[in-house]
Amino acid sequence: MTSTAGAPQAKLGGKVDRQRRRMVKLIAVGGAGAIASPWVFQSSRAAAKTIKIGMITPETGPIAAFGEPSKWVAEGVSKALGDGIMVAGDKHPVQILNRDSQSNANRASEVAAQLINNDKVDIMIASSTSDTTNPVADQCELAGVPCVTSDDPWQAWFFGRKGDPKKGFDWTYHFFWGFDMVANMFAEMWLTLPTNKTVGVMLTNDPDGVAASDPVHGLPATIKSHGFDVHYLGLYPPLSDDFSSQIAELKKANCDIACGIFNPPQFAIFWTQCAQQGYRPKIVTPPKALLFPTAVEALGDRGAGMSTEVWWSHHHPFKSGLTGETAQQYCDAYEKASGKQWTQPLGFKHANLEVAIDALKRSNKLEASAIRDAIAATDYQSIVGPITWKGGPTNPVPNVCITPLVGGQWVKGTKFKYDLNVVFNKTAPNVPLDSPFVPIQYS
Repeated sequence: MTSTAGAPQAKLGGKVDRQRRRMVKLIAVGGAGAIASPWVFQSSRAAAKTIKIGMITPETGPIAAFGEPSKWVAEGVSKALGDGIMVAGDKHPVQILNRDSQSNANRASEVAAQLINNDKVDIMIASSTSDTTNPVADQCELAGVPCVTSDDPWQAWFFGRKGDPKKGFDWTYHFFWGFDMVANMFAEMWLTLPTNKTVGVMLTNDPDGVAASDPVHGLPATIKSHGFDVHYLGLYPPLSDDFSSQIAELKKANCDIACGIFNPPQFAIFWTQCAQQGYRPKIVTPPKALLFPTAVEALGDRGAGMSTEVWWSHHHPFKSGLTGETAQQYCDAYEKASGKQWTQPLGFKHANLEVAIDALKRSNKLEASAIRDAIAATDYQSIVGPITWKGGPTNPVPNVCITPLVGGQWVKGTKFKYDLNVVFNKTAPNVPLDSPFVPIQYS
């Protein structure tokens, strides 16, 4: 009896041999690609590079109110971007690396260096006063990293970094209003009320205050050009807690108007000491100090009637080129999500990311110089208004784009304790008025 146990194995071996011979023939004729299945090609391709955006704002420290909405803005933009953006024909995921400058210039410089050297960011953004924007921009300029900053008067950013109007900078770009704009706007707003036209001005001894003290283009000189009698009280230490001597000078000069650059905590001290010393000006307009609801609420019932610059509000007639949301819709979304009142930096934090993402999308390759060139060619409609560095009336010096500015006044609120109303719009008529400008009412 003959055994057949090995027959199936022999047949199988013959089949395998025939398959091997067929594969050899295919490779000889068409190369390895002739037999590769689609999944082989897909698995062999490198994953798309993740674009990294460094984002630095002050979330803690004396000016933490400027950076309060940063995380919410970054999370919202990340969600809007979904699985990525197209750059030069390829889709890339985007990662926003949000960092806290701690309201400290040295810390801002340190985290910028970390994002550049360790995280290898493709583009950097930073905002909220010279203590953050300037050191971050300086690090980017040195390292050759494209950078867009905002929310700092442009003279403090440009001249504070020793910028030359004939040359500009190579890697860093900025958008915001200037000290000349705010001084002219304040003066024109004050002229709408009857006063003795005597103004007391005091400034912080920091980059913002030093820039604002410029003898030709600064606050005192510009206000004086409108016919006001200006008493300039000089520079005071940024963390001062005693303003007795300055208040005594304001009273002696009979200043109906008080104007000065303060961090919010310092202004609260100043205004309390004004009450203690019986100084009751008709108008108080401190740049920077009263931009936020929390800063005004800290003044108690004496916050009503304070006036300030308004660079963005829920009533500004602009919408995001990224999400399509209007200023009103964006503020409403923030208040619903956070339970907090909208603040002015909210719009500029969003616009900073908008502009950076727009430049990335228009870049012809994911390289620093190409991204930088795309920034320079920006002509974009953002939630804070049009942004361009292509030259024209909104570019007073290279690398700078100015944005609209109007006057505001804090009044008793409905939903929140205080509302910020637009009360002067001659400087930007497309921004609607909420109420007339009125003198401070003392009880």
